[in-house]
Order: sequence, then structure tokens, then C-alpha cells
Amino acid sequence: MILQFTAALLVMTAGCTGMASAQRHQPAFRPDALEDRPAGRANEVLVVGSPHLSNLPDSFTPGMVEPLLQRLVRWAPTAVASENISGLQCDAMRRQGERHLEAVEAYCHDPAAAGHAVGLDVTAANAEAERMLANKPATPSAPQRRRLSLVFLAAGEPASATVQWFRLPAAERRVDQGLTNELVAYLQAQLTRKSETELIAAQLAARSGLERVWSVDDQSFVGAPVDETAYGEAMERARDNPANKARIAADRALYAGMGQPNGLLDICRALSAPSLAALAYESDWGAALTEPSEQAYGRRYVAYWETRNLRMVANIREVLGRAPGTRLVAIVGASHKPCYEAYLNQMRDVTLVDVSPVLR
Repeated sequence: MILQFTAALLVMTAGCTGMASAQRHQPAFRPDALEDRPAGRANEVLVVGSPHLSNLPDSFTPGMVEPLLQRLVRWAPTAVASENISGLQCDAMRRQGERHLEAVEAYCHDPAAAGHAVGLDVTAANAEAERMLANKPATPSAPQRRRLSLVFLAAGEPASATVQWFRLPAAERRVDQGLTNELVAYLQAQLTRKSETELIAAQLAARSGLERVWSVDDQSFVGAPVDETAYGEAMERARDNPANKARIAADRALYAGMGQPNGLLDICRALSAPSLAALAYESDWGAALTEPSEQAYGRRYVAYWETRNLRMVANIREVLGRAPGTRLVAIVGASHKPCYEAYLNQMRDVTLVDVSPVLR
């Protein structure tokens, strides 16, 4: 009895002094360990780690995506997602003024011209796009595709507008009701824009017979105000570590072969490899976690990073819920891939697909 009382007292004392926090709780519910399976065809997700093509040297050409595209098309996706913010979220962020001004300017398409041309605001244009897709014929006409391109631009979804433009015969990519010379020129430029969203995700959707790209990025995180200069310096110190230096050296060697016949494919294979997960963590948000500033700048960064990735994965999960049995390809920056897979693996109706055999 004395021993039991003493043990109980120690536990109570630990709880009062904060010592109990050292005892990490293991949840009873572990969704990744369950063996049950959903009725019907599984939702399958293939996460492809990609470089941001805009950061590649001038020697990059749009044709370099072809070997990668051919392999992804063979996988036969029924949905494609990319690291872009949806038009609806951008619209909500615009309404908050200074709170999201920088993110809107950096990451959001301006739908004003298209919205004026079609007479719809972002919310109404998204609803109209949904209506058009729900009622589209088996083989939409060229005017219908041009109209859908315009509506997607007004909805703040330029990637999906580009899918429609890719699906049009070259002779039909022209001015039409509401589609001005300026908007047509914009869409034409999108076909060769140095971006993984247009050159990989939008082309993949078009070649797979799909009508849109799902925008799943999220930049709505707003933390407490910080000294931006001090924050930047703290993060620079955190990233000055052996893992980050090794990663930079590996990237430099990898990108040196970009001009080879399968150069970009080889880069995506390397950026999608399982070994990258530990290196990505140790070089960036893992290093930030132990950054020792009094203001805990590194931990603030980790909060942003985890929140953003959780919301991105939640957006993918929402897409899968639209049509259970979906085969979805997610084209993401390589640093996001480990988080995508870790978080998706917690979902009870998601099957992760190993990307390595697909990219062989």
C-alpha cells in the first residue's frame, strides 16, 4: 500500500510540476495500423516530387517534360492536383486586405479581366464552372471549351483554363465571345509557361481526358507578428547545417544532367526517392525545430510548414471524396512530398502508390 501510495504521489507531483509532459501519450486510435478496406475501388494517390521549373536555368525547354508526362499518362489518372492556391481561397484572402497582401500578389491569379468579360465574380464563376462540367456533353464543342476556359479564368483557376486550351485544336484557340485578344494571348503563353503546373499538371490532365487541375495549395497561415529581419537571420542560421549543404550539392550535380534525354525525368525520380525524406527534414524544418532563438523563430516556421501541408493534404482528401475510387496524381515541390505521404497515410480511404515503378 505504501509503495502504491508513493507511486501515486509521484505521478500527482509530476503532473503539478510539469514532469508528466515528458510522458508522451500514444493515441489508442491508429488509423495507419488498421487493416479494414473500403467497399469498392480504392482511392489511389501518386505523389510526384518536382522541381519548380521557373527556377531551372535558361537551357530548360518545354519538351523536356515529355518522358515524365508519358509515364504519368500511362498510369491513367482520373484527377490531377498541383501546388496552386484555389481561386476561391485567393478571393477570400483578397477580402482580408493587408493580412494576405503579399501572398495574394505572389501566388494568386488576377481574375478581374476575365470576370469583367464574362460578367461573373470569382464565386459565381466557380459555381458556373461546376455547372458546366456537370452538364457537359461527352465531346464538348470548341465554343464550349473556349467558354469554359474563360469561366475558369474568371474563377481564378488558370491551370484549369489551360487544360481546356490544351484540349482545343490549335486552330480553335482564338478570340470568341468574351475571350479578348489579351486573354487569348495569356492562354497561349500558358501552354509553354516555365511552370510545373502548366507544363506537367495541365498537360497531364488534358492528355488523360480530364477537364481541370485541382488547386490544393494553401497560403492562408497567419502567425503572430515577428521581426522579419531577425526571423530571416534565425532561419538562415538554422539552414546552415550539413544536411542542407549535402542537399544543395546533390541538387547541383543532379541539375547538371538536365540537358540529357531523360534529364528532367531523372530529376523527378531523385526528388521522389524515399531517401529524400530524411534529408529534407534534417536540412529544413527539422533543423528549424531546434533553432534556439528566444522568440522561437524556428518553431514558428515549423508551425507554418505543418499547417500548410496539413491543409494541402486536406484539400486532396476533399477531391477524393467527390468520386470515391479516384486515381489522383499530385505534382508538388519536392520538400512537400514527405509531408503529403505521411499525412495521406493517416487517411482511412487513401492508398499511397509508390512512384518509383511509375517513373521507370
